[in-house]
Amino acid sequence: MNPAFLPRALTAGLIALVAWLAPVRAQTLDKVSFGTNWVAEAEHGGFFQAVADGTYKQYGLDVTIVPGGPNTNNRILLVAGKLDFFMTANTLQSFDAVTNNVPVVAVAAIFQKDPQVFLTHPETKVTKLEDLKPLTLLVSKEGVTSYFQWLKSEYGFSESKVKPYTFNPQPFIVNKQSAMQGYVTSEPYAVEKAASFKPGVILLADYGFNAYSTLIETRRDIVDKKPDLVQRFVDASAIGWYNYLYGDNAAGNAMIKKMNPEMTDELLSYSVAKMKEYGIVDSGDTLKDGIGAMNDARMASFFDKMVRAGVVRRDIDYRQAYTLRFTNKGVGLDLRPKN
Repeated sequence: MNPAFLPRALTAGLIALVAWLAPVRAQTLDKVSFGTNWVAEAEHGGFFQAVADGTYKQYGLDVTIVPGGPNTNNRILLVAGKLDFFMTANTLQSFDAVTNNVPVVAVAAIFQKDPQVFLTHPETKVTKLEDLKPLTLLVSKEGVTSYFQWLKSEYGFSESKVKPYTFNPQPFIVNKQSAMQGYVTSEPYAVEKAASFKPGVILLADYGFNAYSTLIETRRDIVDKKPDLVQRFVDASAIGWYNYLYGDNAAGNAMIKKMNPEMTDELLSYSVAKMKEYGIVDSGDTLKDGIGAMNDARMASFFDKMVRAGVVRRDIDYRQAYTLRFTNKGVGLDLRPKN
């Protein structure tokens, strides 16, 4: 054989091998199911983006997103082994899992700031949290047992000012001496549309309510047996969120609208803008550690606040609620705009 022909033969062989392996690789994507805690919306956008633009596939994952809703409890499906990952609302739910010996653990925190706010009428001229005290406060049953207990212990708020919030903005709209709970990414938009005025917004996270929100949660057995799978899901999700916030998020939004036909482009745009304006996803520790960041000091701080407020028991080992094994690695930092 002519020696000069040998490299070409090897090259041809390698090309054939790669061509043969490519479809095999495509067929061996790890199937992953991820349950959200509500219907598809911008607040879940990074996950949808990572599916729609192929980021999960680049990490060897075939991800199916299972939307939540008013009659769906995806967290129970996670515990039952029907889902691999779940989007839990906030750190309090992670503490609750420890209290009740539920074998789940938070592996990343997508929202650095809990989006919980109070909305006010412009006429009340509320500029800070304490200005809310004289007003009638419309608070949900869940809110009364969680963040409002913190408002009582840290700021001296009184439950005598509380009236039930039923997720209907009309009582707030008609009562100018009231304030209504909501999420910074949605309720201010809904009120402005319904009542033609721009409400004031007080974000509790800016006053010390330092819960993480929109955490990625999985079962402990998955962490123990499939750590590489968990790492890839966390990393790809972070990249999905960078792309959703700072890149072309049309693919993610199209998927959201397909799963939730009531969603509008206007609300999607509004929600993304507010997440960026208030640093809901990308602020604080994420600036150096990347989206999804968590740390021990902040977990300890929030735990102490919730103990003082009587929301959680002091005798639980809150450190079992989360692990830093998969986060704080700076994944995706290069995707954040430089200016």
